[in-house]
Amino acid sequence: MTIEAWRITGQSQIDSYVGRWAELAVLLVNELAVTQARGRPADPPADRRAALEAAFAQQGWTPGRALTGADADRLADVAAELHPAFSGDVAALNAALVRHAAVPNLHGDPPALAFHGPGADLVDAWAADAGTALAMVIGVGQGRRLRTCEAGGCELVFFDVTRNASRRFCGLPCQNRAKASAYRARRRT
Repeated sequence: MTIEAWRITGQSQIDSYVGRWAELAVLLVNELAVTQARGRPADPPADRRAALEAAFAQQGWTPGRALTGADADRLADVAAELHPAFSGDVAALNAALVRHAAVPNLHGDPPALAFHGPGADLVDAWAADAGTALAMVIGVGQGRRLRTCEAGGCELVFFDVTRNASRRFCGLPCQNRAKASAYRARRRT
């Protein structure tokens, strides 16, 4: 008898393709759609294209071509469309999938799986692929892995890849702030 990998307790059902596009959704939302980060107001970047290129370089993401200012502006709209998915709003995610014509297909030589049409522009292609990745994460019962930071004053989102999906904060600064706040609250009582 063989044991299928997805039946092993704690085994994530997310493959690297889906994980890659889910991480792009996280990057877009955190760079372009968040108003508070790590307890401080986060203003939208003045130069979206430069902010995205810096974030791509930091994360090791290589776009197929250079982004234009218009692409960056449209990606800000995509980020706003994808942001509700991290709070479980599947209706907004479904609307984004329809708007960007997400449909599975093979194209290229050798054929590669994509969730956008062969003629889609960069923004629609990324929106369709990232939206589909989020939908696949939710659809396989792993929606709890798409999270918003639980620290007060932080709206950053993340894709929880821990074994038991128990991550609560976007990073150590927010975790430390939350622990210090809880400690101070206990000391007052």
